[in-house]
Amino acid sequence: MQALSASFKALGDPIRLRLFALLGQHKELCVCHLVDALQLPQSTISRHLSVLRHANLVVTRREGKWMYYHLCGDLSAQIVVILQKQESPQIQQDLKALHNILTSYKF
Repeated sequence: MQALSASFKALGDPIRLRLFALLGQHKELCVCHLVDALQLPQSTISRHLSVLRHANLVVTRREGKWMYYHLCGDLSAQIVVILQKQESPQIQQDLKALHNILTSYKF
């Protein structure tokens, strides 16, 4: 029960919900992509991702100097489904920005 409570507490911030929604649409994302999509400082994004990581909602993978994040666990998948049903204009805007960013990174 405490793990579930910690998960919901971690998602109790609009920025973390936005990050979670973006991660739910992609297998894995670099912090740099999230910074560009949300137009927030890297330190802010990293701090919020750290909260999600400590709640066991996301996991990390380092590749050189880059840190990649992806969702983990059944609870994360269920929460993504709930977020998708909300059709938040802010999340839709974030997803569009991320799509444009990822498209521009492709060679």
